[in-house]
Amino acid sequence: MTIEEIENEIVEEFEMFEDWMQRYEHLIDLGKSMPMIEEKNKTEDKLIKGCQSQVWMHSELKDGKIVYTADSDAIITKGMVALMIRVLSNHTPQEIIDSKLDFIEKIGLTKHLSPTRSNGLLSMIKQMKLDAIAYAAKS
Repeated sequence: MTIEEIENEIVEEFEMFEDWMQRYEHLIDLGKSMPMIEEKNKTEDKLIKGCQSQVWMHSELKDGKIVYTADSDAIITKGMVALMIRVLSNHTPQEIIDSKLDFIEKIGLTKHLSPTRSNGLLSMIKQMKLDAIAYAAKS
């Protein structure tokens, strides 16, 4: 699936819910099924700067595609990072760099996050794209 197809799938999923309480519950469920970072990668250098909660993110290049794993100590934040991993993981560095991530606005996530959570989400995206740029530069 392309990044855009995954984004469209997420938009359709979130449209099924009538209110934001149900959407938050869905986000929490997504966090529970996220590819977990290995304990050995939960290091200071893997912490996302700019997040109020602790968020560790690890990336590695496998067969030309970036695979992300992560964890957070906050359930909503864990759901947000799970959403980003679902969209961007298993794509080439260039696909990740070029991604627009319109789904975030379409599902109304930015409007329903506190300013600190919004900053955290932007920090996650920034780190994921920086990793993609670094892998693209090495190729």
